[in-house]
Amino acid sequence: MGPKGTYQAAIKALPWKDVTARRCDRERGHGRRETRSVRTLTVTGLDLDFPHVVQAAKILRHRTDLKTGKITRQTVYVITDMPAREASPQQIGRLTRSQWGIEAVHHIRDTTFTEDASKVRTGHGPANMATLRNLAINTLRDAGHRSIAAGLREVSYEPFTRPLDLLKLP
Repeated sequence: MGPKGTYQAAIKALPWKDVTARRCDRERGHGRRETRSVRTLTVTGLDLDFPHVVQAAKILRHRTDLKTGKITRQTVYVITDMPAREASPQQIGRLTRSQWGIEAVHHIRDTTFTEDASKVRTGHGPANMATLRNLAINTLRDAGHRSIAAGLREVSYEPFTRPLDLLKLP
């Protein structure tokens, strides 16, 4: 078993049932009901190949699709260098949820702009292109477009005036 497998086995083998530091949140929205449970545990002395790891978290997600009734369960393990006084189960839950916002933007950049297929790979080019894509996404959202792809199509009908109108440029 490689280092990754050893790490995963060590984290999964922690005494999660005995953990007292936990947080449970329930939400309803986006056509589903979701329950998230976060348990945290101080993990010094595990001899993991992560020299600064101090705390581990086990996040259980239970989602029910309100339309179909389909239930999905997911378990995610997280490690951090933040001690319990800096990162409570509630804080770790918030941090992991905020990561989904980043992933959502990346998903739009990849599916709508095919960012992963970009040939721009040297110097500041990739970061500059990501900035321009983010500008386009945020400008379209500010203009009320829920679908970035549909917003791009609409703007493309008059490519010399509509983008400038969205940016409020003459």
